[in-house]
Amino acid sequence: MNRSLLTEVSLIAVALIWALNFSVVKFSLLEIDPMSFNAFRFSLATLFMYFVLLRSGQKLVVHKGDWPKIIGLGLLGNLVYQSLFIVGINFTFAANAAVMLGTIPVWIALVGRIFFGQQLSWFTISGVAAAFLGIFLIMEGSETGITLSSENIVGDIVILVAAFVFGLYTLFTKQMLGRYTPIQFTMLMMLTGGVALIIAGLPWIVRLDFGAVSAAAWGGTLYSGLLSIGMAYIIWNYGVSRVGPVRTATFQNLVPVLGLVFGVVLLKEPLLLWQYVGAAFIIAGIVLARTKPKPKLRTA
Repeated sequence: MNRSLLTEVSLIAVALIWALNFSVVKFSLLEIDPMSFNAFRFSLATLFMYFVLLRSGQKLVVHKGDWPKIIGLGLLGNLVYQSLFIVGINFTFAANAAVMLGTIPVWIALVGRIFFGQQLSWFTISGVAAAFLGIFLIMEGSETGITLSSENIVGDIVILVAAFVFGLYTLFTKQMLGRYTPIQFTMLMMLTGGVALIIAGLPWIVRLDFGAVSAAAWGGTLYSGLLSIGMAYIIWNYGVSRVGPVRTATFQNLVPVLGLVFGVVLLKEPLLLWQYVGAAFIIAGIVLARTKPKPKLRTA
């Protein structure tokens, strides 16, 4: 198997890991509270990334004047985003969370246009419109319709805010990734926002009944910490370096589709007809938002 094909197979594996993570997290949260779960999985991820950093031989040196940006990004991308994610998925279906979080490229396009002056193609505008129509159909198509008295609707909204936060985080990290390698930058994010998550979870950890947590729930913690956060990120960045960011990003389109399937099949989540239609609109919107128009050929 040539290296390019091996890279693409690895990226498909990452999409599977991330898609399954929604159901794994949802299952583990039945026995572990969200804040403790976040603290446990980020403890594992931080240790794993430190091991990777040592094996890579790279030194963790922060450039002068970068600490405020690193701390701010670490808190935004880990403490704020991950707290919103774990609380949101605790209140909604794993299938809903997978599709809603898949709107990150849509938010990146909108935030990039509003705050960074980036141009939007008609593909992107169509994708944004389709995604928001899909969001409305998922919420309105539930048993209760759009009402804040429904836990699922509250969870959906929190997940959407999490997607927006991660889109903002992604845009602000571009400059920093030009100054640090992906492994160095990830380690710095773990030492700031990741450690903040661990500290934030301590009050819940001391009240957790460890004896009531099953081996399967602990297994979900290991899966989410070591595979979904640790290993998958390394493979993803390797893919960017081998086949380029555009080609790598196309594999992320599989995540909301597979996440929806896993939620329905593994957790038996009862989605209704219009919610499936809404999911289809969101997935189509994600693909359109990622589509780049072909450059026009110049005529002599």
